[in-house]
Amino acid sequence: MSIHSNKAPEPVGHYPHARRVGNLLFLSGVGPREKGTKIIPGVELDANGKIVSYDIEKQCRSVFNNIKNILEDSGSSWENIVDVTVFLTNMKDDFPTYNKLWAEYFAIDPPCRTTLEINCLPTPIAIELKVIATI
Repeated sequence: MSIHSNKAPEPVGHYPHARRVGNLLFLSGVGPREKGTKIIPGVELDANGKIVSYDIEKQCRSVFNNIKNILEDSGSSWENIVDVTVFLTNMKDDFPTYNKLWAEYFAIDPPCRTTLEINCLPTPIAIELKVIATI
């Protein structure tokens, strides 16, 4: 069953926010955009839409908030996350901040995690998460 959240930013393509299969919930990639706008917290763009600067901490917090909203709209919760794939566009500079925030948000019994560096994402963001949770 496909799930569309009323609180999360609109997908940038033809896909649901999440899909439920049995008691598992598979989230599509989630970035830091805000619902109803193309604004990306902590990102400054030039006139051509290229990234001038960004704040990875603001992006991480926004991604985590978007995931929380999708999980809650899907009948799950942050504590039910079991596996996360993290995509960063700048591992060297952004991993330390991301890793610190991960420990803050998952202080007790964190889920499994894989972190990859990729050269770009579909929108001018520096982080995207792919999440699997239980319901």
